[in-house]
Amino acid sequence: MPNLPDAKSLEALRAYDTPTICNALEIVVPARRAIGFTRRPLVACFPDMKPVVAFARTALIRSREAHPRDRDSANRIRLGYYEHIAAQPLPSLSVIQDIDAPDTGFGAFWGEVQTHVHAGLGCVGVITDGSVRDLDAMAPDFLVLAGSIMPSHAHVHLVDFGGTVSVAGMIVSPNDVIHADRHGAVVVPPEAVKELPAAAALLARREKVIIDAAKSPGFSVARLRQAFAEQEEIH
Repeated sequence: MPNLPDAKSLEALRAYDTPTICNALEIVVPARRAIGFTRRPLVACFPDMKPVVAFARTALIRSREAHPRDRDSANRIRLGYYEHIAAQPLPSLSVIQDIDAPDTGFGAFWGEVQTHVHAGLGCVGVITDGSVRDLDAMAPDFLVLAGSIMPSHAHVHLVDFGGTVSVAGMIVSPNDVIHADRHGAVVVPPEAVKELPAAAALLARREKVIIDAAKSPGFSVARLRQAFAEQEEIH
């Protein structure tokens, strides 16, 4: 396992929304400008929630057809998945790919029970291209980004866990650091975590020059040109 950031470093990133983290990554890790984030829209079920930063735990699900396992083997994979969720390092964030395309989201894995179980095991949220339900009964302060909202769980079951998954175009492996909020999510390279607050502060100073100019009386293209020049001097 690579050297992973500590809880204090992760908590510091919660002060920023996910778009700001994406922008800061462009400074700290320029090669990440066009990769590593969700590329298709997800439903933010609780848009007022503060961002989360956590270590990814992964799984595959499907719901269209009944699962082929007997009860004992189904229970083993389910408990194995929960051990995966509860393992160090914490907090964890469940990232679940629904492989029932073209019927992705046919049945909901996530609802009242799963959010409370996951929260109790140290998980702070879920990112899935599958569906969710029971919005009014979910665990409080549990981030939910989902592909859709549906009423039934149909035949939903775990297919596998602990591998690399793709959710809304974001490729995720276990223990990847994920920053997520109502806008979507991004994978943060562990070595970049401590550098991101300084990069975000630099961007804020640069943006303030443009925003202040735009709000000033008599704003014009000439004033904007001047603001762009001032912005370039901020390092």
